[in-house]
Amino acid sequence: MNVIGQVTVLPELPGSIGRLSELAYNLYWSWTPHAQALYQALDAEIWERFQHNPVRTLLEVPQARLDELAADADYLERYRQVLADFDAYLNKQDTWAKQNAAKMAPVAYFSMEYGFHESLPIYSGGLGVLAGDHCKSASDLGLPFTAVGMLFHQGYFRQLLNKDGWQEEAYDELDLTTLPIRPARTSSGDEARVQVRIAERDVHVRVWELAVGRIRVLLLDTNVPENREDDRKLTARLYGGNQELRLQQYALLGVAGIRALRALNIPAGVYHMNEGHAALLGLERVREFVEGGLDFRAAVEAVASSTLFTTHTPVPAGNDAFAYELVDRFLAKWPGRLHVSRDELYALARHDQFWDGHWVPTFSMTVFALNMSRAANGVSELHGEVSRDMWKFLYPGAEVAEVPIGHVTNGAHNLTFTSQAMRDLLSTVLPQGWEERLEDEAMWQAAEGLSDAQLADVQRDMKRGMVQFVRRRMREQKIRNGASAAEVAATDTLLSEDALTIGFARRFATYKRATLLFRDRERLSRIVNDPQRPVQFVFAGKAHPADNPGKAFIQELYRMSQEPEFQGRIVILENYDMNVARWLVQGVDIWLNNPRRPLEASGTSGMKASFNGAPNFSILDGWWREGYDTTNGWPIGEEREYADLNVQDDADAYSLYSTLEEQIVPLYYGQADAEGRGGWAGTVRRAIQTVSPRFSMQRQVIDYVQGYYLPLTTRGAAVAAGGGQRAREIAGWKTWVRQQWPHTSLSASADLPTTARPGQTVEVRASVNPAGIRPEDLRVEAVLKRGDHVTRVPLAHAQGGQYSAQVTLPDSGLYAVGVRMLPVIDGLSSELEAGLIKWA
Repeated sequence: MNVIGQVTVLPELPGSIGRLSELAYNLYWSWTPHAQALYQALDAEIWERFQHNPVRTLLEVPQARLDELAADADYLERYRQVLADFDAYLNKQDTWAKQNAAKMAPVAYFSMEYGFHESLPIYSGGLGVLAGDHCKSASDLGLPFTAVGMLFHQGYFRQLLNKDGWQEEAYDELDLTTLPIRPARTSSGDEARVQVRIAERDVHVRVWELAVGRIRVLLLDTNVPENREDDRKLTARLYGGNQELRLQQYALLGVAGIRALRALNIPAGVYHMNEGHAALLGLERVREFVEGGLDFRAAVEAVASSTLFTTHTPVPAGNDAFAYELVDRFLAKWPGRLHVSRDELYALARHDQFWDGHWVPTFSMTVFALNMSRAANGVSELHGEVSRDMWKFLYPGAEVAEVPIGHVTNGAHNLTFTSQAMRDLLSTVLPQGWEERLEDEAMWQAAEGLSDAQLADVQRDMKRGMVQFVRRRMREQKIRNGASAAEVAATDTLLSEDALTIGFARRFATYKRATLLFRDRERLSRIVNDPQRPVQFVFAGKAHPADNPGKAFIQELYRMSQEPEFQGRIVILENYDMNVARWLVQGVDIWLNNPRRPLEASGTSGMKASFNGAPNFSILDGWWREGYDTTNGWPIGEEREYADLNVQDDADAYSLYSTLEEQIVPLYYGQADAEGRGGWAGTVRRAIQTVSPRFSMQRQVIDYVQGYYLPLTTRGAAVAAGGGQRAREIAGWKTWVRQQWPHTSLSASADLPTTARPGQTVEVRASVNPAGIRPEDLRVEAVLKRGDHVTRVPLAHAQGGQYSAQVTLPDSGLYAVGVRMLPVIDGLSSELEAGLIKWA
């Protein structure tokens, strides 16, 4: 038919269930299985067909069915209980934030992607799910918190595996009228619209609002009639297109995101950039301060003092950088708006890189984000170390350990990924209200009270559900690819509920080594086909549409799964999303992760599996390096670095097979392991007890509040107070010091014996020409380095330019002794903030 328009006919909900619509528009239901069950009960087939979307389910269910359930006593009782819990959640007054962070400024959190639920596919993988979980826990804790992102009309992509196992991509246009979002409205009741000038044109942006428990998420959308066709496509796909498209999307996220907050009068005192995609919010915030009367450098200080940057990418290729010429095309007007030269603005993002055979300056989003913030962190302890080493060039002369990039180890939102059956079981031993104390490690020791039989029963039920899900998915895939009747029928017996089942699901980047399992095919065949103790594997994951090596890994897995010795023992599911993730983390016995260390920034899927009692079997990288305690899972390989990647792969594969054969399989099938630990249930209990609190998203967000949001609240307010007086002072001081620094000089001497005893002191002296810089603004210090350990001892200013100190050699070993000076004043975020160090 020729469609001339579209109209949404809303259901007439009977009064007794009238709040189903209200609940559908708050993603509280996405981590509340009992709430989801209310919509599933309306029509299970519709619920499945439309990706568990309650708004769409309400639209599709016939009025007669609504009327029927409105008179169903059992349904009404469940409805009343869910709504009572919902109201109690929204209206809770004594939240964690009110008790522990009452003075924290409102936080504005910017992320390119958000993974809240499969029905809103505006995420690609771990980064987005992490951002979604961060929002959920911010709501749980009662933080003053607003998130900003993009509404991608075609989302990421739907993954299809063809009959040869090659990934194909399909893009589905989202029907916005059926999503749990509403137009954001200004105080006057108008739909919120903002504009961003990109190149020589104004791009119009509509703002949508999403409710996630107690917080709001603003989603930006350029698919409006006022825009030309190319601009309407700027919010079509996540991570699609070329560098030109991505730079424009980043401008939208940063600049339009700030303007959306302002248009809706949403307060913010702390700004959190989740990855470098959001870095251009600094441009708009600097513009605001410049228009308010600050010069550019003071405005940068005011902006940076209240900004946090979280980096997730431990490989250089994953950090976006653009040629200056490209930045000129789209952001050429910004230097003029900020009353600064192009060179000075671009210097804040400069990263010289080797392109096309020579070194060229690039505009790095990560460098810009680091320079536009005064707090930065990686997402695990090891990733913090890797990040400090990656970005140390921004602090010439500093030791790697001093680079001001900390870490907050990632977590996951327990209630989103823990099955209702496991939650019910935990409620039998954990205290009432345990869901609000997820980070409390002492509380979780009560899980010791779970019996072996209880755990086995719940995990068997979860595995049974996962096996049935896998069979349904594989049957659909076989039918679509024109498989024979026999091949389709074989899916009915795919996987065994009795076999040890190992899950592996993640983005198929090559460094994650999805095919490491097949390094010794004969040995793997013996493991999976042991008639007494079989093992089976379930894989899932997407490769980026442009990542052909990643697609080749998927195809290799698929082809291996079709080989006679692996058929039925190895399965790869298509279209990995949050729905598939939940089935897998709730249903497998073990979670496998084998990235090439140290390239896994964090990883979170294994955390979710352990919430449900599945121990981890993983490389000591990312979060597992901190989570493994010898009782709650197993390591793969050693905690070391390799010069030869082949040697690393061989060593890790050997460890993987040996641990499976000698420890995991015997323990699962009832034999004590070599260390004499308790049975399988003991490891399951330890996984739940140790991972649930330490790697809860609640713990992660609390770490951000205490380590970053509260300090930035204080410092940001102080620097911006009085019309930015302190910002002016800091900027003026830095300008003066940088101007004088080339004219300073430092020389040093020390009475160093050839050998010494632990505790012996030596005198270290320095002579300084400060070139007019005040002595109180200079830190002169001795630096003792023994291996990776650095000790810094300040030298006392005597008279003129003379400094000295008695320095203790604390322990035995070979020490390197040096002297350096750096400029400091009170109120800096770190002693390296000026970026100036001079060594004698």
